[in-house]
Amino acid sequence: MRQNQWGLYAIAVAIAVVGALALGVPVGTLAILGVALACPLMMFFMMRGMHGQDTHGGRDDRREDRDRDESGRP
Repeated sequence: MRQNQWGLYAIAVAIAVVGALALGVPVGTLAILGVALACPLMMFFMMRGMHGQDTHGGRDDRREDRDRDESGRP
């Protein structure tokens, strides 16, 4: 993710918060919503930052590999 996209996310959140306040949503409700969304949003951004890296530590559990004996024959 490019660094300049974080600013766009911040602007979108600010617009959403101001819009919700303009519609009469209480600040306490927005705070509870923010806390409830913090964990899933952090997970989303952290996993997105991994760029599809294999995190299995070199393990390869493909069926073909399990079915072969040490000589390499099926």
